[in-house]
Amino acid sequence: MAKRTLRTPLCDLLDIEYPILSAGMGPSLIGEKTGAPVELVVAVSEAGGLGVLGGAGYTVEEMRDAIREIRKLTGRPFGVDVLLPAATVAAGDAPADSTHEIPLADALNALPAAHREWFEKIKAEFGLPDTEAVISTGTTTSRPHAAAEVCIEEGVPLFCAGLGSPEFMVEAAHATGMKVLGIAGNAKNAGRIARGGADLVVAQGHEAGGHTGRVGSMALWPQAIDAAAPTPVLAAGGIGDGRGLAAALAVGCIGVWVGTRFLASKEGGALDIQKQAIVNAGDEDTRRTTIYTGKTSRATYNRFHDLWEESGLEPLRFPVQVLLASAVVDMFNRAGNVDYVGPFAGQVAGMIDEIKPAAQIVEEMVEEAADILTRRLPSSVTVS
Repeated sequence: MAKRTLRTPLCDLLDIEYPILSAGMGPSLIGEKTGAPVELVVAVSEAGGLGVLGGAGYTVEEMRDAIREIRKLTGRPFGVDVLLPAATVAAGDAPADSTHEIPLADALNALPAAHREWFEKIKAEFGLPDTEAVISTGTTTSRPHAAAEVCIEEGVPLFCAGLGSPEFMVEAAHATGMKVLGIAGNAKNAGRIARGGADLVVAQGHEAGGHTGRVGSMALWPQAIDAAAPTPVLAAGGIGDGRGLAAALAVGCIGVWVGTRFLASKEGGALDIQKQAIVNAGDEDTRRTTIYTGKTSRATYNRFHDLWEESGLEPLRFPVQVLLASAVVDMFNRAGNVDYVGPFAGQVAGMIDEIKPAAQIVEEMVEEAADILTRRLPSSVTVS
């Protein structure tokens, strides 16, 4: 069968074949592989979409190396996603010479007494081994200005702000021809990102995995389109196949930003047990919680959520809460107690029942969406 054609203005803007971007997922926790590694980026871009590197888990120089590795493996456009915490952007980067690695166990000594006591209590009650994870003090999240500069220096086609506003670097990016994307969870922020000069806005609904907001996708997408106009909008949240892609295009979005479906791919950077958790999940098996980062995020339900809720503790500010959560999950993982381990994932997990190559996911999404958008209305529907 002939290869299907599915083009929108996004394809022309980014010089890609299909209006599908893989989300730039970073690691769920310290010590894990990145959610969107080089392999996934290359696979999606080679399939005709646009792969986005999850830059949050890298140091600035490691991210530079990853960008160069992508360029060795594909000549197609790609993107890089960096988290831009507002306080860090405003205060400025951590010094470049302060970059070093320390054991996560040592970093926990800086936690408030109540959180440290709870950590020790959990460790003792379950007989958990020590955490062996290592934390870097020089990640892109702590050095967002330097991370943006590296993306500009390396000629990355698309810079993606997975958290926060990219406004501070838009002018410099545009001067080199780079396109800029920002992610919003409500219409107000969609408008703010557009007014800040971004070329694209992703409107991410409540259903999405990772950091996500309070507004459902089908309510958010059209409101974000109105708020961001004339800046074009991509849809995210609840998209895992061609039906979701077709729905997003029908609403007026020019493409989609897809996370969980690509996380659960052969090239996705999640651990095997995390991928299996997505496959096993039903539509009600995710939870929106502050447990992992201190900010609201969605992950597959596991018993760690119950432990946290029973603690009565308030979440620590981002990214300090990440230290606590990472240590607990790392210990449970080392103990082989997978009931307390689960990945960031959206509600779309309920429709994922197989780990597939990323290229196959792109192909099937395009085929299904094209079929929906070109076939006749069912006989039960009449239009006059």
